[in-house]
Amino acid sequence: MKVILEFDRDRCKGCELCISVCPKQILALDKGSTNAKGYYPATVTDQDACIACASCARICPDSVISIYKE
Repeated sequence: MKVILEFDRDRCKGCELCISVCPKQILALDKGSTNAKGYYPATVTDQDACIACASCARICPDSVISIYKE
């Protein structure tokens, strides 16, 4: 089973809450680009290490994180 973690980059405000709760520590701000609002959006650094616990999606105040299992 493969897990896909997606971020709605244009709605992310870079609050880092998702980063702080990830048990695998595979989330980070994408300092290489900004979104439409000028924020550094969160991104996943190691998709294969995601265990689909959904801690990030639950804590996100703007619901920008989606988790899918294939």
